[in-house]
Amino acid sequence: MKATMIVEHARQLLDAHGDKAEAEAAQKANELDAKGKSEDAANWRRVRAAIHELRPPHVS
Repeated sequence: MKATMIVEHARQLLDAHGDKAEAEAAQKANELDAKGKSEDAANWRRVRAAIHELRPPHVS
């Protein structure tokens, strides 16, 4: 998957799931791994990483 698509998926997940977006992407990657779809799972891990980068830093 191209980098632009990764970021687009990440933004869509953030819009739809907010703080839970990263967990959603991780769950999808795990499900795909369990089905033996390692390439698709790797793409979802990239989406998860992009979500992490897009989220604003936590302020304490």
